[in-house]
Amino acid sequence: MTFLFWAAFVTLFYIYLGYPLLLLLVRAIKGTTPIQQQDFEPSVTLIISAYNEAATIRAKIKNSLALLYPRDKLEIFVVSDASSDETDQIVSEYASAGITLLRMAQRGGKTLGLNHAVSSAKGEIIIFSDANAFYDEKVVQKLVRNFADQTIGYATGASRYVETKTSFVGWCEDLYWNYDLKIKSIESSLGSMIGADGALYAIRKELYSPLRSTDINDFVNPLQIIEKGFRGIFEPEAICHEETVNQFGEEYRRKVRIVSRSLRGLMRVSRLLNPLRFGFYAIQLISHKLLRWLTPFFILSLALSNILLWSQAPLYKAIGLLQGLFYLLTLIGFILAKVGIRSRVFYLPYYFCLMNIASLHGMWKSLRGSAPTTWEPERDKKKSHEERKPL
Repeated sequence: MTFLFWAAFVTLFYIYLGYPLLLLLVRAIKGTTPIQQQDFEPSVTLIISAYNEAATIRAKIKNSLALLYPRDKLEIFVVSDASSDETDQIVSEYASAGITLLRMAQRGGKTLGLNHAVSSAKGEIIIFSDANAFYDEKVVQKLVRNFADQTIGYATGASRYVETKTSFVGWCEDLYWNYDLKIKSIESSLGSMIGADGALYAIRKELYSPLRSTDINDFVNPLQIIEKGFRGIFEPEAICHEETVNQFGEEYRRKVRIVSRSLRGLMRVSRLLNPLRFGFYAIQLISHKLLRWLTPFFILSLALSNILLWSQAPLYKAIGLLQGLFYLLTLIGFILAKVGIRSRVFYLPYYFCLMNIASLHGMWKSLRGSAPTTWEPERDKKKSHEERKPL
């Protein structure tokens, strides 16, 4: 029990604090890996994934047409996953402006839509986007300048969340995302970051390998690119604004979907977990993704072993009391969320626990082979892009 307690304690410390500290230590010793950026203008295809996005797609198209990039070098596709609302009709209105609608005959999920779109794309660089992700006007310039460096295979930008102020779910999500972006930035400076942001990332078209319907494109596709010997980097000046979810239940379902599909995808390219072949990148992948998904097991191990060791020493009592206080705050956060009372103090522990339960659920679905391939838009479409406010 003593070994189990301290193994869980040290692992949890490593996942959230030790790993970022390790990255900083490695950077201090090794230094950074430079990127040979320069302004140049390759042909680009922007692919926008959409399913029943009638409330948002018009604003997204206008946002895309306003991007500061030579129009003759920017191809824009909207991939409709057999939308059943007015999405397709709205997109068709912009055909004369150069917007191409690619409608899937039947729903197959975002990944199959991307396979189809990439095969039709003419751009040397492909940028993947979502219908609810609104770009700053210089996004394309900022992303593609990194591909002047021939070692760069993909580049991802920085999403900034906006909210409709109906809950603190978006605030919790944004806090966690900013923490994750800092880690991605350090990883990038060392060579390659882990994963990408599906709402804003670019790749060399030649490096795209067709994905399975169960693959989550912004995780598996970057791993495939790394395996081919290219780098994946973070571009902090390429910025998009994306609306947060409004309810904890929506965020829970999103997390379950992401973990279930990502875990299956990781097993497909599990070779990347071998440090003997992929060096420090394998350590990054294990630390940033695999161990984080396994966090629920370490939390349970810590709690159960702490109970059994309660009478062994004052230290165990103190840690046990802190754990009890944390879960009490979680319970209060759960109750407040149910009755609609907003509180950052109580929502943070509730969000942490809920996301780890979702991670456990996602792993279970993945092991059962029931990872979803299609999705329903989770974010509130009732407010226009202009009405949303930055967090």
